[in-house]
Amino acid sequence: MKVLPMGERALLVELADGESAAALHAELVRRRAAGDLVVREIVPAARTVLLDGLDGPDGPDAPLRLAARLPTWEIPPLPARADDVLEIPVRYEGPDLADVAALWGVPVRDVARIHSAAEFRVAFCGFAPGFGYLTGLGGVPDVPRRATPRTAVPAGSVGLAGPYTGVYPRSSPGGWQLIGTTDAVLWDHARVPAALLSPGARVRFVPEGR
Repeated sequence: MKVLPMGERALLVELADGESAAALHAELVRRRAAGDLVVREIVPAARTVLLDGLDGPDGPDAPLRLAARLPTWEIPPLPARADDVLEIPVRYEGPDLADVAALWGVPVRDVARIHSAAEFRVAFCGFAPGFGYLTGLGGVPDVPRRATPRTAVPAGSVGLAGPYTGVYPRSSPGGWQLIGTTDAVLWDHARVPAALLSPGARVRFVPEGR
C-alpha cells in the first residue's frame, strides 16, 4: 500500500491489485458508515482508492494522520454483499462475437453461455456517467481492446476489454469488443440513484428469451 497526499484534503491510496482496492474501498465505506471516518468522497479505481474531503477531530491534519494509520489497518477480505444480484437482459448479437469466440477457442454460440454464466461485481465506475467496470469473468483469456477503436459505439452495447465487462451508457467512441446489446438504462438523471451500477454491486447478464 502506498498513500499519496492529493492537495489539502485528499489522499490517493495505491494497492497491489483490484481485489485489494475493492477490499479497502469496502472497509472505508464501512468505517464511514460507522462514524469512524469523516470523508466526503471514496472513489475506487482499478488499483487505487481516492479519499476526498477528509475531515474530523484532527482538523487540517486529518489527511496526514490518516495517511500514517492506513498502512497499519487490518483490511478484511472483500465481504459478500447481501443484496440481490442485478440481472441485465442481453441480446448476444454483437459484431465482435466471432473474434471473442476465436480468442477463447469456442464456438460463437458459447460466448453467450460463458458470459451469462458468470456473476460479476462492479469494481469501480468511470469513463462516462453510469459506466461500471465489472469483474468476474474467469477461466477464459482476457480480451484485448480493438486495434482500431470505433468512432461511435451505440448506447446499450455490452463489451469486453482486458479483465472487464462493461455496458456503454450512451453513444461514444470506444475500443471494447462488442458482444451484445441491452435496453437497460445505465444512467438516468430522474432516477435516484441516477446510476444503475455502483461499486460492489453484483450483476448477471441474462440472454433475452431464456
